[in-house]
Amino acid sequence: MSDAHEPLPPVPHTYPQGCFFKSIDDIEGKHVTVMGLGLNGGGEASVRFLLNHGAYVIATDMKSESDLQTTVDSINNDASLDKSRLTYRLGEHRIEDFENADCVIKNPGVKYDGNKYLAAAKAIESDISLFLAFSKAPIIAVTGSKGKSSTVSAIYYGLKASGFSAFLGGNITVSPLTFLDQTDETTPVVLELSSWQLADLRGRKLLKPKVSIITKIIPDHQNFYHSMLAYVNDKKLIYADQTKKDFAIFDFDPDPAADGGTLIDNWGEVFAKECKATILRYSKKQLPEGVLGVWQDKKGNGIARLSTKILDTLPQDYEKTTETVLKDLIVPGKHMRANVLNAALVLRIMGVSPERIIEVLGRWNGIEHRLEFFHECKINKTTYRFYNDSAATVPEAAAEATQAFGKPVIFLTGGTDKGLDLSPVANGICDNGKNIAPHAVYLLAGSATDKMIPDFNAKKIAYKGPFASLDEMLAQLKSDLEASENAEKVQVVVFSPGATSFGMFKNEFDRGNQFKAKVKKIFA
Repeated sequence: MSDAHEPLPPVPHTYPQGCFFKSIDDIEGKHVTVMGLGLNGGGEASVRFLLNHGAYVIATDMKSESDLQTTVDSINNDASLDKSRLTYRLGEHRIEDFENADCVIKNPGVKYDGNKYLAAAKAIESDISLFLAFSKAPIIAVTGSKGKSSTVSAIYYGLKASGFSAFLGGNITVSPLTFLDQTDETTPVVLELSSWQLADLRGRKLLKPKVSIITKIIPDHQNFYHSMLAYVNDKKLIYADQTKKDFAIFDFDPDPAADGGTLIDNWGEVFAKECKATILRYSKKQLPEGVLGVWQDKKGNGIARLSTKILDTLPQDYEKTTETVLKDLIVPGKHMRANVLNAALVLRIMGVSPERIIEVLGRWNGIEHRLEFFHECKINKTTYRFYNDSAATVPEAAAEATQAFGKPVIFLTGGTDKGLDLSPVANGICDNGKNIAPHAVYLLAGSATDKMIPDFNAKKIAYKGPFASLDEMLAQLKSDLEASENAEKVQVVVFSPGATSFGMFKNEFDRGNQFKAKVKKIFA
């Protein structure tokens, strides 16, 4: 399957089956080191959960206390926590904190391979593994490269609006430990899972989703993984322990050079051949007869084809096997429609009627940081509508953002390189007769931007910048708009970096929040 010249990947670490803690009560009195206090919620949730269940906790992070002040203050200001059992070890790791701990709670962004601290640990868990060990909730798990956050958010919204007591957590920056005690067999939990979070579950046999989804796979995190195959092998863990009574939803459309140069051209086919669950597919075109799943018709409506056997498992009896489950949406973009269509399929599996699905998902207005409309202002005779797409951390997502509105946009992009091919940005925004070229392009400085610029120059794409900060970029944009004689009544401005945010921002969410705040101030 792989190229003869590609080195064999190292054997990934496999964890012992089950969970170190035999029950929640088993946590009491244990000494636990939380590796990675962080700012995204997972570390803090682990500390809170462990303290509330009687553990002695060391919270350690290579970041300083000042860098982590928000998280530290949140814990310290909570009078309900017994902080006498909490020790902070910030700005460093100490090997004895790992050697002497009964268990280490690992941050998913920390590599196991070659890590001397993790090698010294007697046992390793994660916030996800703890949740899966102790919750009886039916799991709807989503991974992939593009569209994970939109897909899980649409599923969660649809479930809540359809009357389910549902929860949403995982890579979307909400640790499921925060709602563990509210879950039972009747409360579906939607989990967004990164490849790193899935890798932390290898061998445990804890993840057995009722429904698993793998969204579009493209090269990502190649600064972390040694190869595309290693990256995808972690994604496969989402369905590793599913059975025929479960459902797995995979892409049907081809992925040219999907694996970076080996013989695979469709990851969905690879997944479907080895997965033991009931397979459903999604596509931009009508699925062939006999293939179950969802697709978009020529009008953009979402069509679902489910077998009588699958429908018989639902609470209501439907004679039709082909149904319209999606029509008009508020959120822009063909790729967003594909994400919402997968959400519609999940709702159908969960027993929601097609009519209700159309009504509910038609009201969903998207998620924060993903083509998020947040501000508009009038300059001269033109109304400018601002969209925050900071969650677009891969070049393909940025390229799609330029096309999402069906007309030229003012495009703000750029950021930090994470080992990806950046050419899709230039390819996507180039006016080649098929795509819609931006009115203007503004670049935010960064190592990824440095890689984009030669592609822009080669394709004769005009741009301004790169700018050293959001303030500089937005100030120039405002000056240009004030001097413009734009004849359009409404013009879209979209910030879609297509890269990560290290260095200038804490993460893509901080980047999006700063962008929104500065736009509202500068374009008040």
